[in-house]
Amino acid sequence: MTATFVPARRLSPVTGLRNSFTLTWRSVLKIRTNAEDLFGLSLTPIMYLLLFTYVFGGAIAGNTHRYLQFELPGILVLTVVFATLGTGFMLNQDITTGVFDRFRSLPIARWAPLAGAVLGDMVRYLISVAVTLGFGMILGFRIGSSPVAAAAGCLLLLLFALAMCWFSALIGLLVKTPQSVQLFGFLAMFPLVFGSNLLVPSATMPGWLQAFVKINPITYLTEAERALLAGGPAAGPVVKSLLWALGIFVVFAPLAVRVYRRKT
Repeated sequence: MTATFVPARRLSPVTGLRNSFTLTWRSVLKIRTNAEDLFGLSLTPIMYLLLFTYVFGGAIAGNTHRYLQFELPGILVLTVVFATLGTGFMLNQDITTGVFDRFRSLPIARWAPLAGAVLGDMVRYLISVAVTLGFGMILGFRIGSSPVAAAAGCLLLLLFALAMCWFSALIGLLVKTPQSVQLFGFLAMFPLVFGSNLLVPSATMPGWLQAFVKINPITYLTEAERALLAGGPAAGPVVKSLLWALGIFVVFAPLAVRVYRRKT
């Protein structure tokens, strides 16, 4: 008797979404059970706030409270943007340890592990935002806008982080080791993060650096966060931040998916 070949059943988009949410929960559980990662997410923004507020606050703004009102939106951006490197790190770790080979043998959507890793890391960003805002308020930061505007600021930051984590995922898929993710990720993000008005006003910088700061997406995001949290005109920087987030997503998400399909 001749054996007949039965093609693999094509999974529906709904099934793929269900698979993605299941793997998202896996990523969330990894955060909960990894004490070092959770400790780092909580301690890093606290260290940033204490260091920059009490070491540089008096020299830059004249007193620590005034500088705290200026810097905390920037520390929010700094913390969350650097936290996106965790997406590429954990993705690369799963690939190098063979976890994704196991996923490939399961009857799940091929793209579900990548989507689950990205969506699961949104919880990491929420933790960073909550710790930074909470500890900042303990130090004396006060929201100068409405609760709706402050919530919009947090949502904008999460949307931007969602776009940036695709860049991190692409690095994680291209390099060979998790340590390389941190190396190349920091090399790419340091000029963007610190070449902005995140910690100091751009007017104090040399002219050539101001030209870069003015077109830096981190500058637009920081200005939007300051306006939404501390008060001020927010429409312009919010729109520019959203456009940058969309552009980053449109460029790096398809590239990450393409590399992911080629490797898995």
